[in-house]
Amino acid sequence: MAIQQHIHLHEGPGGPFESTVVYDDTTGAQPGMLLFPNFLGVKEWDFGKAEELATLGYKVLVVDFYGKGKRGTDMESGGALMNELVADRAKMRDRLLGALAELKALPGVDADKCGAIGFCLGGKCVLDLARSGADIKAGVSFHGVYDAPPFPNAKINAKLLVCHGWNDPLCSPEATVGLARELTEAEVDWQLIAYGHTGHAFTNEDMPIDTDNSFGFQPDTNRRSWLAMQNFLSEILG
Repeated sequence: MAIQQHIHLHEGPGGPFESTVVYDDTTGAQPGMLLFPNFLGVKEWDFGKAEELATLGYKVLVVDFYGKGKRGTDMESGGALMNELVADRAKMRDRLLGALAELKALPGVDADKCGAIGFCLGGKCVLDLARSGADIKAGVSFHGVYDAPPFPNAKINAKLLVCHGWNDPLCSPEATVGLARELTEAEVDWQLIAYGHTGHAFTNEDMPIDTDNSFGFQPDTNRRSWLAMQNFLSEILG
């Protein structure tokens, strides 16, 4: 096994974009996987997760959804980029669909077997990509954000797994139940795992958990949710 990492430049609304392809170059055709970063945008942490996915048998596109050269370095700069992106959910949707088209066109990607995972803002991206009716088989959100776009969804084709920290202040119990209601009414094949004593950013090893377990790294939940993702993707994508 030899994991490769290459910059992938592509166009789209608000582009150009500088995404990154991560894959095992000793394999043939494999399922494709989009990886949507958190609100800071593409960074080394995402490449590490992409390498883990590549060892599991996926060809991965780490998605730049902000644009070439646009990266958050702290809460303020990342928040500003995020707010600009989510202010226009239609343009955001089109960027996500463009990233999916790039993934499907990559050499060695089985275009009939594609999925997406995402963290924080990236979890919102997974849900919005599914809401767009995109041709993905599976989507996994880790501590995502659940509010729906201000326009009707297309028919959701993806099966969805939502990994949620019950104490997450960005997604109240009411918002979480609202997402479950939305997906149920849309007749989606969905799963939601809510983890106790867990908040937002539970996968972020660099952020110690706070005193009320509402924000920061939770090692048990991090491990359990990644295993849940593996089982889910294996069932659907093989």
